[in-house]
Amino acid sequence: MPMRVLIAEDETVLADAIAEGLRLQALAVDTVYDGDAALERLAVNDYDVLVLDRDLPLVHGDDVCRAVVESGGAVRVLMLTAAADVSARVAGLALGADDYLPKPFAFPELVARVRALGRRARPAAPPVLCRAGIRLDTSRREVFRDGHHVPVSRKEFAVLEELLRAGGAVVSTEQLLERAWDEHTDPFTNVVRVTVMTLRRKLGPPQVVETVTGVGYQIR
Repeated sequence: MPMRVLIAEDETVLADAIAEGLRLQALAVDTVYDGDAALERLAVNDYDVLVLDRDLPLVHGDDVCRAVVESGGAVRVLMLTAAADVSARVAGLALGADDYLPKPFAFPELVARVRALGRRARPAAPPVLCRAGIRLDTSRREVFRDGHHVPVSRKEFAVLEELLRAGGAVVSTEQLLERAWDEHTDPFTNVVRVTVMTLRRKLGPPQVVETVTGVGYQIR
């Protein structure tokens, strides 16, 4: 599903590598390098998953985790640490972290854990979404229109999935921008409109992605 992730990791090379890898998985990712910045981002943005290094500067990762738990929000916490002993894992989970991954780790495992936590953060969606002749397979990441395969980009897939998940309701441009792109995207950009335009072209006639003027988009 479209998912937004915050990475809080003070090793900048590692943080940026994780972010780039997750973006290749069609996730919207923001990155910070200390605990204070993590708390700032969490206060203004809605995230599904927080990938949290335990040993952060300025505000320790433990304190960030406590703040997340006390806020009662839906964000799920995957804690990272160089300490691999069992007592460290137990301590991290006792703070309220939802999962724990010692460094070094295999990137496919991190992706799997992030996706699993993301499913817990949001209402579960069926593995296959169908509406108006469109069939979107979330596990295979494939799209079909009236039985014909439609090749789409990662962003087009994320936008289409969000529209299908809405079940016919209108999804605002702001919601699509938040779910499919990261915080570095200009809020005044026309990237959503352009993505919808190319998606319409690929899906072919008759047009199923409708524009609701001044509000957003929907698939009836």
